[in-house]
Amino acid sequence: MFVKKELIKPDALERRDYQINIAKQSEEQSTLVVLPTGMGKTVVALLLIAHHLKKNKDKKILFLAPTKPLASQHFRFLLRFLEVDEAKITLFTGEVSPKKRKQLWEDSTIVVSTPQVIENDLVNRRIDLKEVGFIVFDEVHRAVGNYAYVFIGEVYNNQVKNPLVLGITASPGNDVEKILEVCKNIGIKHIEIRTKKDLDVKPYIQELKIHWKEVELPQDFNRVVVLLQKALSKRLYDLKDLKIIESASLSLLNRRRLLELQSIIQSKIRSELNPPKELFRAASIQNAALKLYHGIELLQTQGINALLNYFSRMGREAKSKQGSKASREVISDPLVVEALAYAHDISVQHPKIPAVKEIVNHQLQLNAKSKIIVFTNYRATASYVLRELEEIKNAKPVRFVGQAKTQDDKGLSQKDQIGVIDDFRSGTYNILVATSVAEEGLDIPATDLVVFYEPVPSEIRSIQRRGRTGRQMTGKVVVLITKGTADEGYHWSAKRKEKQMIRQLELLRASLQNKIQGFSEQSSDSLKQKNAVNESQATLPLEKNESSSEVKIVVDNRESRSKIVRFLAVKQEVLVESKQLEVGDYVLSSRIGVERKEVDDFLNSMLNGRLFVQMKNLREAYARPVLILEGEDLLERRNINHNAIFGALSSIVVDYGIAVFQTKSARETADVLYVMARREQFRDQKEVAIRSGKVAMSLGEQQRFIVEGLPNVSAVLAKRLLSHFGSIYALVNANVEELAEVQGIGKQSAEQIYYTLRSDYEVKKEKK
Repeated sequence: MFVKKELIKPDALERRDYQINIAKQSEEQSTLVVLPTGMGKTVVALLLIAHHLKKNKDKKILFLAPTKPLASQHFRFLLRFLEVDEAKITLFTGEVSPKKRKQLWEDSTIVVSTPQVIENDLVNRRIDLKEVGFIVFDEVHRAVGNYAYVFIGEVYNNQVKNPLVLGITASPGNDVEKILEVCKNIGIKHIEIRTKKDLDVKPYIQELKIHWKEVELPQDFNRVVVLLQKALSKRLYDLKDLKIIESASLSLLNRRRLLELQSIIQSKIRSELNPPKELFRAASIQNAALKLYHGIELLQTQGINALLNYFSRMGREAKSKQGSKASREVISDPLVVEALAYAHDISVQHPKIPAVKEIVNHQLQLNAKSKIIVFTNYRATASYVLRELEEIKNAKPVRFVGQAKTQDDKGLSQKDQIGVIDDFRSGTYNILVATSVAEEGLDIPATDLVVFYEPVPSEIRSIQRRGRTGRQMTGKVVVLITKGTADEGYHWSAKRKEKQMIRQLELLRASLQNKIQGFSEQSSDSLKQKNAVNESQATLPLEKNESSSEVKIVVDNRESRSKIVRFLAVKQEVLVESKQLEVGDYVLSSRIGVERKEVDDFLNSMLNGRLFVQMKNLREAYARPVLILEGEDLLERRNINHNAIFGALSSIVVDYGIAVFQTKSARETADVLYVMARREQFRDQKEVAIRSGKVAMSLGEQQRFIVEGLPNVSAVLAKRLLSHFGSIYALVNANVEELAEVQGIGKQSAEQIYYTLRSDYEVKKEKK
């Protein structure tokens, strides 16, 4: 039976009742849909897209996906099943020029895109979400923190009268608060959760056979492990002597504990005005310990080749100018040198290699047309496994990795990734040896087998990996585990988290809905209050020439991804322009340049001397320099004498003549920047100009600057005084009565100006 719906091609899409039901419930309310991997989340999105295309013919639809390959996949999916003009469906990527994207946006009805591209176009005002009637957020669990989904969700929900969104995911995580944060960030009002146990889903669930295959670490590896553990133990005892840890026992150590030690040591360093050398020594020892722990883990879970490649890269780093002291100490440690020498003589493979070959070979013997994915965490392992699998009859393996380039690996461009996926789907390749890039969103319905070369501690990643099989037929998953190693811990960690997630999803459907409803009402009230404030502000009397015209703020490229820029871009009357600035972080006019510093950055730059160099450059570049100090607990954040902090601030204000604003958050900073920019550009008619060196003011600016230094004379009064008298010379020679004739200058102010201009220069004598 096929889906029969207007705008969806007939006899093309299998009808599944649970998809129809979910889509029906999501037509009029912003919804989070949680569906097991392979159960057709994209089909639900398709049904809703068809609905909104029919209902709102004058509105656009935006379909967001976190990666280009996934966005390209959705683009092709819509072309395949939607019965609309293909020219009206567009794929946005960073490879399409901004100018062309702007034109494509105007010409398109459906835009499929990565969120970073949309975020960039929103900030630079190339697109307008008020034209959008519906947004799909794929892999919506990413909508937290600083991810682009959060910004897009805020802009859309703030600017559109009746926003409608669909968030889809198979693995929202096991943290209820995080799920609620996702819902809040993109404006979710309703939630639809299905598990494999639900009655309307059960008929479509394919059996998934999961096997755990344990392997023993070869005896030849033990000698190397023991030597590296001795080197690691030596570092732990050093940390114990430095009072960083209480116990040096290897049995109590894991990666998480080592990373916690790093945070503890760095926190102690930041809390000291002059940190003792012992703390920096401890930081180096911790770094070395982490490197050794990682080396042991690589040997135990990946093999000799992975270990040797890792230490080879560390050796190159140690010889470079940028190499860390920790790398040099590890590479030169006699125990490490002996371990590596022994490792070079080992010819035994890690037992996972013959195991994965046996598993793949068996599957291809059962069915030569099988499609198989082998997941591994490391590119080097992927390359090694690929070479080994090439020896198997009927095996046609290909490697699938991310874009990032390293010294030893160029990676795959997004275009190459799409090509590999297409070739795998078509049968050119039948084995995909993949890293984590293939975990999320890859749509290959006929995959027969998935092999985990190692377990992963994340329940989300584990679910996504398994979800590559068992979609339209019985699937098989094999997880390789090396006994007595980190593999076992990661395996049980993922299982525990997954059970917790499933249990919470089943128990909290109703309570989640209640909580979502609660903060939805709060958000609605907040929006009403915000609109009321905006309306009240709009009724305030404006200076001459001030209107609803755009305020322009230039931001340094390094700040362009900050929350401040996002908050500014949400304001419809603000135009944010990103440029590379030599001085400052924001430019508000020809005379105002702003340096923004978070509290930690301010304290760090104060201690290392960078602060006053930046203040000097800012002072020389702009007539009205401003420092915004963002954050709280300035005096409590670090163990720094309060007088030292007050002295630095006093110097900035008095010696450099720089105004200092303190804000609590990025939102407050954005508001301060907006108000200053609006005042400058509308009231004082200042243009935005970027300065790179000492400011060169025009004659009029110099004259106004001089007059603004007189008692009680603002920028507006300076203009009036100069306009009235025609020159500074005439102003200086005016008497009290003549000065008082100027609008805004009372008799008392006139007397103060007159007295200041005619009094002898007063040199303040220093106290002995």
